This record gives sequence, structure tokens and C-alpha cells, in this order.
Amino acid sequence: MGRHRSDPMGITRLAFVGLAVLLLVALIVIGARALLSALGSGDVPEPAPSSSAPASAPTTPAESARPQSTGTQNTGTQNTGAPTVRIVCEADSCPVFVRVPGGDVLIDRDLTQDEQASYFEPELDVVLGDGSAVQVFENGKPRATGKPGERESFKVTRARDH
Repeated sequence: MGRHRSDPMGITRLAFVGLAVLLLVALIVIGARALLSALGSGDVPEPAPSSSAPASAPTTPAESARPQSTGTQNTGTQNTGAPTVRIVCEADSCPVFVRVPGGDVLIDRDLTQDEQASYFEPELDVVLGDGSAVQVFENGKPRATGKPGERESFKVTRARDH
């Protein structure tokens, strides 16, 4: 009669397959959570308007259907009065880059027509892909429109009375 011996690698193979399946499931869960958090990060809640700051309500149905201020962020500064910079896209697509000097990038994407981005940080670096495609307000005051098709780069400092 022959020897009846179980395969010594049988259990090890099953353990490796089980571990591989477990790792695959973990990677899928981590990837899904990262994707959902990245997609959900565009919905930044807006601060409630204060009684001293005038509310700018949309005037047309097209404006009310679009986000009023997609870039408003609170990074520890008090959001009272006019923002340090407010950018309003007036073309179909407006490449915009805004960051805190030497620090965080606040926006680096194309805004769509009538979309706005407002920031309240004390100092900001702003780069516009086309200076004529956007309307820029520095501390509530309109900035001169750039030349069509030209890239525009400038710094904005928060006014002391704001």
C-alpha cells in the first residue's frame, strides 16, 4: 500500500490566496474612500453672511444655477467685509491659480462662465491665464482688466480696514 500524505504546500497556498484577496479588497476600499473624498472636496460650505457685509444675490436664473463662490475658504482669518480677492469668470473657461505665498495652493483650475472664487487670506499670489477673461476685485475694488490672451500675475494684500 502507498503512503497517504497530504500536500505540505496545500494549506500555504490557500493562505497566500486568502491574503492576496484580503489585500485586494483593502486596496479597493482605500481607493474608493480617496476618490469619494476628492470628489466631495469641491463642496466647501460658505460662511453665513454677516449683517455688516452686503449680500450679493444672483440676479439671473443662470447665475443662481451656478455656484456663487466655489473658492471661499476659511483658513483662520475672519471673513468679514470684502474678500482679499474675488475672481469672477466672464468667459467660457478661465484658468486661475491662487496661493498663499510660500504656502498652500488654494485653487489651480479653470473656472466656468459666471463662476466665482473668493479668498480672505492676508496675502495672496494670483496668476490668471487670460487677464481679460476674468473680473478681479481686490479688497472689494475692481482691478483693471488685462490684455486679451495675456497671462497676468500679481500679489494681493488684504486692506487694513477690512
